Amino acid sequence: MLTDILLGLLLLLMVVTALAVAHTKDLLSAVVLFAAHGLAMAIIWQMLRAPDIAITEAAIGAGLTSLLFLAAISRTQRYDRK
Repeated sequence: MLTDILLGLLLLLMVVTALAVAHTKDLLSAVVLFAAHGLAMAIIWQMLRAPDIAITEAAIGAGLTSLLFLAAISRTQRYDRK
């Protein structure tokens, strides 16, 4: 029961962060939201008893990809011109 509620909240968090990433003009904020999205996904994988996928998602999806995005932002402008 409690795990179902937590799973629903994490899924809602994933939807909200995905929409926020798509609509934000600040690229640094988008990277932070993207990392939060990846961490929520890693927690969901752990709850589904797939620890190997959870570790991979946390390390690559939230960690390494976010670092690469931050490196790209440091070489460009922080705000989107749109």
